[in-house]
Amino acid sequence: MTAVNRVAIAGSGVAGLAAGIQLAKAGVQVDIFEAKDGLPALGSGISLQGNALRVFDALGAWDDIRAAGYPFEGLALRAPGPDAPIVAELPDVKTGGPDYPAAMGMPRPELARILFDHAQKAGASVRFGANVTDLRQTDDAVELFVDGASVGQYDLVIGADGVNSAVRGLVGVDTHPEPTGMGIWRTFVSRPAEVGRSELYYGGPVYIAGYTPTSDDTMYAFLVERAQDRSDVSDEEAVQIMLEESAAYHGPWDHIREDLRSGDAHVNYTWFTSHVVEEPWNRGRVVVIGDAAHSCPPTIAQGAAQGLEDALVLTELITGRDAIDETLWDEFHARRLPRARAVVEASVQLGQWQIDGDRDADAGGLIFGIAQKMAEPA
Repeated sequence: MTAVNRVAIAGSGVAGLAAGIQLAKAGVQVDIFEAKDGLPALGSGISLQGNALRVFDALGAWDDIRAAGYPFEGLALRAPGPDAPIVAELPDVKTGGPDYPAAMGMPRPELARILFDHAQKAGASVRFGANVTDLRQTDDAVELFVDGASVGQYDLVIGADGVNSAVRGLVGVDTHPEPTGMGIWRTFVSRPAEVGRSELYYGGPVYIAGYTPTSDDTMYAFLVERAQDRSDVSDEEAVQIMLEESAAYHGPWDHIREDLRSGDAHVNYTWFTSHVVEEPWNRGRVVVIGDAAHSCPPTIAQGAAQGLEDALVLTELITGRDAIDETLWDEFHARRLPRARAVVEASVQLGQWQIDGDRDADAGGLIFGIAQKMAEPA
């Protein structure tokens, strides 16, 4: 029993692919339309909490993802300075339950590849270079237009097309991501043996300096600064900025700078944004999930996890009902909106404390508190 037979999904990020996998496994015809020309070949890393790992298991992808990533327990907070002293070690909160690691790092392109492979194996079709340009709804169906041409009618359209979602705009939702005042430099480097978990440095010339192991040999490192227009910075200048801004941080950061100086590291820069679409996330038979519905700074590493939970809850409801009606949408919003809002608010609050220079702020307590909330089932 499913409420739909044919579903279109805009976006091939984690939320879109997760929804596609679950629906295709249930026998639904799934067509995924991705505006980009292919899966990302470049990128840094991603930090995944236990509640994300629990979703991967439900998708049937956990074994492959575990083999491609670096699971670990705990989080350490360090101070800047020559000795990079550890000033706090946060207790483990297994947000996915006892069967999964507390957290894991992995390369973003590897995660995309694994989920894409599982979507195809489940029977979903994926079309790249396909821009959703229009939607026309009736009570029973949605006609979808891609690159100006109709691709047919669907029982449901899922907009999982990211922070700048085309679907969100097409259904008249005027909520947009807003800058939080922070920007982040990211790079992908080799992993020294001493790095076995995520570590964050607070204080010093930038708001946050940190790194997360992504495999036996790799990790990604990042610096969070005041948001600036970095659009004209060359690759060489970007590396130099990371070298200069990280100079006050030692310990493993000394190793990171060696890799940056070698000329092999790729550096990218983005701004932090946040938004939450208020209920409802759907307009008739069109619904937005993941970053299209809510986005947050990665300060507590829950962005991907929340998109995955959106997909899992939505597909659970769709495949367990025989109709798409208000009862389904009410349950979906009741399970997802308060949880997503809590993550966005906590992520923004953690960053705002850094911007304000609030020395009395309990960053560790905030991270631990939201992790405890995320340990509850979605």
